[in-house]
Amino acid sequence: MFKKFLLIVCGSLVGSFIAIMVCMLCMVMFGVSIALSMGSGTTSVKNHSILAIDLNGPIEERGGGIGSVNDLMALMQGEQKGASLQDIERALSVAMLDDHVDGVLINCGGAQASPATLRGIRKAVTDFKASKKWVYAYANEGYTQGDYYIATAADSLFINPLGALDVHGMASGTPYFKKVLDKVGVEMQVIRVGAFKSAVEPFMLESMSPENREQQEVYLGSIWGVLEGEMAKARKIDLATFNSYVDSMLVVQPVDTLLKRHLVDAKMYRPEFENRLRSLTKVKADDDLNIVTPQMLAANYVAGDNKDGKIAVVYACGEIDGGNAGEGIDSEQLVDCITELERDDDVKALVLRVNSPGGSAYGSEQIWHALENFKKAGKTLTVSMGDYAASGGYYISCGAHRIFSDPTTITGSIGIFGMIPCAQELFENKIGVNVEVVKTNENADFLAMGVFSKRMTPVQRQAMQNMVNDGYELFTKRCADGRKISQDSIKVIGGGRVWDGASAKKLGLVDEFGSLNDAIEWTAKKVGLKDGYYSVECYPSAEQGMKELFQRYMHARATEQMKREMGVFYTYYEQVQAMLNRRHILCLLPVSELK
Repeated sequence: MFKKFLLIVCGSLVGSFIAIMVCMLCMVMFGVSIALSMGSGTTSVKNHSILAIDLNGPIEERGGGIGSVNDLMALMQGEQKGASLQDIERALSVAMLDDHVDGVLINCGGAQASPATLRGIRKAVTDFKASKKWVYAYANEGYTQGDYYIATAADSLFINPLGALDVHGMASGTPYFKKVLDKVGVEMQVIRVGAFKSAVEPFMLESMSPENREQQEVYLGSIWGVLEGEMAKARKIDLATFNSYVDSMLVVQPVDTLLKRHLVDAKMYRPEFENRLRSLTKVKADDDLNIVTPQMLAANYVAGDNKDGKIAVVYACGEIDGGNAGEGIDSEQLVDCITELERDDDVKALVLRVNSPGGSAYGSEQIWHALENFKKAGKTLTVSMGDYAASGGYYISCGAHRIFSDPTTITGSIGIFGMIPCAQELFENKIGVNVEVVKTNENADFLAMGVFSKRMTPVQRQAMQNMVNDGYELFTKRCADGRKISQDSIKVIGGGRVWDGASAKKLGLVDEFGSLNDAIEWTAKKVGLKDGYYSVECYPSAEQGMKELFQRYMHARATEQMKREMGVFYTYYEQVQAMLNRRHILCLLPVSELK
């Protein structure tokens, strides 16, 4: 009887498990089908509509595409995924010409983006105003610094009577781990070229080096100079006065003080503000506003007619071969993509959109080589830099016929390093684990046992240093050949030093300031394509198969859970995990928190 009972229970459990898995699979397929239906075709826009741009959370470089894991996760959690930079720029260009759109509302709720992305959105808003349509900004709880920077492009800024304004300037924070590593008995064996290559500093020093402090002071000062100048000019406040306001801890100032200083234009509760929008758009008091999102309007964006050919926009975003599933730049996949475009006779030119802090030196070289082959095929290569195009990100950019950047882009960081953790002290002297090795050759056990490996001998360290030196020589040669200046000149501004876009332009690392659209227009003229006679197509494809989608979904859920449990420590855990998984020497930007 008991045996029969167990069989019934086990059968029920197995059946329930299978049912749950089938339900999950059906939910995924249902989500994909909805995403596909939402992403196809064009969006019908009602009369007297408002394009609402919600500045709330992270702003990605590019929309996830139909059936992306981010769209699916948002869908299954009952949320709406935020608009990307690409969505917002395209939506504003469509709204300029669409007579059904009366104006733009910027809802400020805490945008998370680097300065170059913020400037991209602000420029798109400024360009939209040429249509003579209105632009309003509203903050219910308050304006963060990023929100406010974009909002100053609006005609009027509104704020809740109990809202706040947090504009405070710029700072970067870098945690240093040397003391805690010493305490636990872990040594980071660092091999680098360049005193400014500070990505390794937190693991080898107890405090910031003079070189790192110098470079951060320079690029932070330059970037803030761009942002403060545009905000002050928009609000018609002289620069000295504006900075005195910033230094007064604006976040604790009452709204009436903000109004008196002309930092905002009016205080208003949300219902009152919405009634104002109703009167602007001729909507009855009891009716809902006609709101369209950037994603909806971006669906109406026309990328041109492929009559004479097409320009391929290839996105290279994230760390190069960073090892995280579905994230960053997979050098092998990107090389395949570039090679296919090289062989496509319809593709007349390529615009590489780089938003990367770098990564694997090996992967960077493979991408550089594929781009050189593209050029050898007689086709034009242009680079458009986003927030970052540093270290390996600059490596893959340097050979372009023309490089566009933003003044606030972080670039340069021409340097290379290797970092090998050694836990010999921890295992042998802290916890009493002795590792015995039997080997046939002198260096047979070199790094073969991971963190159990012995400390490098002087001969081994010198061999590693020689390899890093050779990598730096190759890196600087690629930059010198691409920019058509001497290798010695590159080394003077290299050494791992990070530059802002404005400084990089003066040094010859970039050619001109401009957006992705500016880069596309320059490229079209370069290859003789006329407006309306060429198409712009984006690569790699943002669409994903079911298997990849499900894998990324499960990885994203696991990552989300770890972030909740670990809080601020997750970032450091991720860095250590990445170090343990990397196989190549690195061209990587220093990790710091910039606010």
